Amino acid sequence: METFVLNCYLFLCFSLILISDAEISSKIGINYGQLGNNLPAPNLAIEMMNSMRVGRVKLYDANHEILSNLSKTKFQVSIMIPNNEISGIANNQTRADQWILNNLLPFYPQTMIRFILVGNEVLSLDSDIDRQVWNDLVPAMRRIWSSLKANNLQIIRVGTPVAMDVLETTFPPSRGTFRSDIQRTVVAPMLDFLNETRSFFFANVYPYFAWAADPMNINLDFALFNGNFEQIDGGSGLVYTNLLDEMLDSLIFAMAKLGYPDIRLVISETGWPTAGDMEQPGANLLNAATYNRNLVKRITAKPTVGTPARPKVVIPTFIFSLFDENQKPGSGTERHWGLLSSDGSPNYQIDLTGKESSVEYDPLPVVENNMPFRGRLWCVAARGVDLMELGATVDDVCGRGDGTCEALSPGRECYEPVSVYWHASYAFSSYWSKFRSQGASCYFNGLAEQTTTDPNRKTNVLGERKSTPHSGDPKFHQEEVSRLEET
Repeated sequence: METFVLNCYLFLCFSLILISDAEISSKIGINYGQLGNNLPAPNLAIEMMNSMRVGRVKLYDANHEILSNLSKTKFQVSIMIPNNEISGIANNQTRADQWILNNLLPFYPQTMIRFILVGNEVLSLDSDIDRQVWNDLVPAMRRIWSSLKANNLQIIRVGTPVAMDVLETTFPPSRGTFRSDIQRTVVAPMLDFLNETRSFFFANVYPYFAWAADPMNINLDFALFNGNFEQIDGGSGLVYTNLLDEMLDSLIFAMAKLGYPDIRLVISETGWPTAGDMEQPGANLLNAATYNRNLVKRITAKPTVGTPARPKVVIPTFIFSLFDENQKPGSGTERHWGLLSSDGSPNYQIDLTGKESSVEYDPLPVVENNMPFRGRLWCVAARGVDLMELGATVDDVCGRGDGTCEALSPGRECYEPVSVYWHASYAFSSYWSKFRSQGASCYFNGLAEQTTTDPNRKTNVLGERKSTPHSGDPKFHQEEVSRLEET
């Protein structure tokens, strides 16, 4: 009975949402990140977005050069307040006013700024953000809104993007519930603010991560919108043909349970990676192209599709991301989400207007990694990297006092041969195996790479053969390496 009442509550709110949809465009947006040292200049990047017929642009800051260049376009623009500025703004209206004075007023209205986003994934459990910032989030949003009102700029909305881990329960969608540690203290006040200001709930929604975490039980076609698979939510009776709709509706049901059934959604990030680490299944060009092409078709469809819980409701959507960004930390997929490579060439063909037929696209490489990787992996120093950088990174890894590099001390079993490359490979593998379960990646500022070849049995980049003591060293060969075996 509770689910039936909730469903009725949701559907009664559709008319209110549909009335306001006339002002919302279904044009596809793009996330323009800048964590790369080899990216095109902003004016060139904006030319590329124009040629791609992008409708919206979302930034991860308020970069003045980019905002100035965007004044020559018709893009609707979202700008962002960094996470580390949230608490200062929350506790001081003058700081909020100053932020608006410095980062909005010099560019508006020539640049069509439509959203100010306060932080990014502040409430994520994976974040290293101080928990106090959770409590400061909504007060900061209200401070920024007060500044906008003081400048008669209520046309600009305030929001904050959240990751899907704000939910405690996501499946089936009708059971969607916010995490108990933030539901009443942060989420409810945030929803009250969004409802009061007629703003949007911004969500970073990645079917890739949901599928990759359980590829044996979640159908890949279901994640890619391939339309030959469906699930019925036993609680609501709604039928789902893709994973994205399930994820979005779990948020809608969760908001409704707190008394906010009609707050509109924005997909602030979504996409699919073109490459990744060896143990990250499904990260390839074909899947990325399939997901994003089908996503665009669905979001731009006329009449609007919406979701099963909110049919015919426009959901503004930003694809992540414009470019591959080679300085993003973390696992391999983090650096391979771009529609474009770092030099501006397309990773695959895509029509962001949704009008082009899939048969018009060139064929893509055969997929070889849709199944989970089975076998052993090692993390070693990458070939051809700068040895000075490598040495400095080894010093950093070994200087953390966690015992990672004890075997590399003079006189210890792995000290010789005295090679920067060998010491780095040992340090990287040792650290990765020890802290991998806590989120460590085989990246190390781009100086490391994964390999399926035991480093004890190969010649390194300098042509040095590992000496016999290392190939039989129990510390490295048996203890450290065995922990890298995939299960």
